[in-house]
Amino acid sequence: MKPSSILRSLALAAALGLAACTTVGPNYTVPNNAAARRPAAQAGFVEAQGKAISLDPLPTQWWRLYRSAELDALVEQAIAANTSLRAADAHLRSAAAWVARVDAEHDPHVGAVVAVKRARESGEAFLLPERLPVVNEGELAVQASYQLDLWGQLKRGEEAAEANLQAVEAAQDVARVSVVAQTVQAYVQICHAQAQKLVAAHALDLQERSLALAERMLEVGRGSSSEVLRSQGLVQAQRASLPRFDAERDAAFYRLAYLLGRLPQDLPASAVACATPLQLVQAVPVGDGTALLKRRPDVRQAERQLAAASARIGVATAELYPDIRLGASLGLVGIAEHLGRPATQSFGFGSLLSWHIPDAGAKARVKMAEADAQAALAQFDGVVLQAMSETETALSRYRHDLERQASLHEARDQAAALADQQKRFVEAGRHPYASSLDAQRTLANAEATLASNDEQLALDQVRLFLALGGGWETGEP
Repeated sequence: MKPSSILRSLALAAALGLAACTTVGPNYTVPNNAAARRPAAQAGFVEAQGKAISLDPLPTQWWRLYRSAELDALVEQAIAANTSLRAADAHLRSAAAWVARVDAEHDPHVGAVVAVKRARESGEAFLLPERLPVVNEGELAVQASYQLDLWGQLKRGEEAAEANLQAVEAAQDVARVSVVAQTVQAYVQICHAQAQKLVAAHALDLQERSLALAERMLEVGRGSSSEVLRSQGLVQAQRASLPRFDAERDAAFYRLAYLLGRLPQDLPASAVACATPLQLVQAVPVGDGTALLKRRPDVRQAERQLAAASARIGVATAELYPDIRLGASLGLVGIAEHLGRPATQSFGFGSLLSWHIPDAGAKARVKMAEADAQAALAQFDGVVLQAMSETETALSRYRHDLERQASLHEARDQAAALADQQKRFVEAGRHPYASSLDAQRTLANAEATLASNDEQLALDQVRLFLALGGGWETGEP
């Protein structure tokens, strides 16, 4: 076949390829069999019952429901300075730069060559029998090439990179949700540690009063030394419980300093002046399953990872087809002293078709990409199921701890009434002092149990907000 015929055949093949260009691989959409598309995932929550739960949508900045300016300021500091969020921000910038790099593959690639060397070329390389002299050789050239994305390899690559960027952005939101929840949790624990210490201190005061009464009754001959000893033991036992609350407060305080990106020494104790436990000003708004799946960033992250895996199937599939590039070059090649003369001028333009005949390895890469997409779908389903499970679990714990709190309130009130009654009976000489000691001890235990459950209830609220996935949104609530 003549060279001219070969060129015409290649040109015809390129024209046909351009006319028949397509994007290989699946066009992504959330699969119909995905867990997120099940009707139950779009419905309301089973455990969303009672007056303490509202079906209203979750506000973007849920911690503002506590109406605490101090807490709002701490959360803002954590979002601005937390080390995990700083790292997540850097990862997001890296992913954005990767997208820009992939997008640049669609642009023409231009290069320049500047070379000077002293050499002796082979005469036989130019079909000359004699030895060539040593000369200074030079080359000045500009080259450009452009890939024709006939099979959508670049397009699918862009889709994968963009989906990966969105997944990294969702991962940043996951980190923000966690940091916000941990900050609120640390603040709650500080508040309740101080509140429980006040309860324990009040119980200690009651025990000390009972001890003083027992000592007075012993002095007037109406008591016994055993009653004084029992009362002294109760006082010491109650006093021994106070350091535990200080330790819990300090641990939460130092954890808060870490979340704020500060050393413990850099965060003065006056920075957290929480004197009373946090109280919600309304029922917890939870919305429904549809809103949950749209809001939780880990669900969005898994869905975007599935989209990226789907796009990579197209990238692998496109490698089975020929690659066609358009190229052009213009330059000067020759003896350095002669560069610029007509004899050293060169140019060229045309198309380059390269094709690696698909082998078992190329086909295996497609199967690997398809398997990766199936794994990403399973991961997506798992994250959706976990989101629903975590939310229902948090709702259940919150609801049952509310029921327990109501019973503990009633038990505390009854213990207080009994302690007051026994105290009056003892003072009137109608009951022995031991009955008053028992009543005081019952009241102290009831107060401590109620305070502990109040803390558990507050932590239940934070865990519920964490399961609902809010707190990553920016802007005003």
